[in-house]
Amino acid sequence: MLTPPTVAVIGGGQLARMMQESAIALGINLRVLVEAEDGSTGLVTVDKAVGAPKDLDAVRALIDGADVLTFEHEHIPAQTMEEAARVVSVQPPAPALLYAQDKLQMRARLSEMGIPCPAWARVDNAAELERFGAVIGWPLIVKTPRGGYDGHGVAVAHSPADVESWWGGGSLLAEALVPFTGEVAALLARTPSGEVDSWPVASTVQVDGVCAEVTAPAIGIRPETAAEARRIGERIASELGVTGVLAVEMFVVGEGADERVLVNELAMRPHNTGHWTIDGAVTSQFEQHLRAVLDLPLGSTDLRAPDTYSVMVNLLGSAYDQPAHALAAAYEAGGDRAKVHLYGKEVRPGRKLGHVTVVDKDPDVALTRARAAVEALHGTSASD
Repeated sequence: MLTPPTVAVIGGGQLARMMQESAIALGINLRVLVEAEDGSTGLVTVDKAVGAPKDLDAVRALIDGADVLTFEHEHIPAQTMEEAARVVSVQPPAPALLYAQDKLQMRARLSEMGIPCPAWARVDNAAELERFGAVIGWPLIVKTPRGGYDGHGVAVAHSPADVESWWGGGSLLAEALVPFTGEVAALLARTPSGEVDSWPVASTVQVDGVCAEVTAPAIGIRPETAAEARRIGERIASELGVTGVLAVEMFVVGEGADERVLVNELAMRPHNTGHWTIDGAVTSQFEQHLRAVLDLPLGSTDLRAPDTYSVMVNLLGSAYDQPAHALAAAYEAGGDRAKVHLYGKEVRPGRKLGHVTVVDKDPDVALTRARAAVEALHGTSASD
């Protein structure tokens, strides 16, 4: 009897958990290297092993007999990538993933391509940061090139003293503090054969460096700006050789005919800004990622219902030990169009525990209902 295709995944958070849902529908075996047996993905995946990306023995076992290896986060050691590439198709490949792993490499490559980015500099000490600040103006954004996520490894610096403890660990990325009018995300997928397809560009709201709300298609920007964001995303995917899902987070700057986008971050995997696709698009980002890394034809990225908006609101922390016990209240608050997705995570303040999506012809109605459902899951109310 022939066995189904096996997609090996490193990482056991909510992204791999949601890949599992799509893998079931496609009849694909998902084999996951999870951080904990009782973690978000460990709870729902049969074919799994507990280990870390740097554990080469665990990685060898993971990819044994697999058709492809992919990831739900970028924190993969180079040695692991090299070891895996010897025996299995790795998607996205190491030369592409590098630009999601290292912000300095990303900035240098995008600047070389002529892609619009914030003014930036590599700085190795306080004196170099001081000189950059004197030219660009304070405050600045300072980032660690590797390892940051959800606001970690990012600081607003009013002087070199604000990042004094960061020196000694290598170069830092210094950037201009962009006076943006909004933020958007271009989400697309690309196969190893070169097929590319994009979902509608989404507008996003970040709170303390964490994605809080997403609306797709984007609101508050010109159609020409959305089209340019999509073109930039597709060009990055093609020229960097990205495979699987790519999310390109961008700042919107300027007004009227001068409105434009600047690239902020890259993620080469399903992304928080694409969760709306589960309920709002013909093909979700999770199904598309699996299809892409297996080099299958891509699915339609059209909206399920024309002329509608999909609004996704994150559940960040909760007053409940188990937010699922508040489902009745969430559905009552959000209405019958509210779609709740909980990740099976242990509750901690500010942690991404789930999200709610509402699809409606009126984005304000969708946002109000999604927020209400999340407030119920959080154990708060609009009047608190």
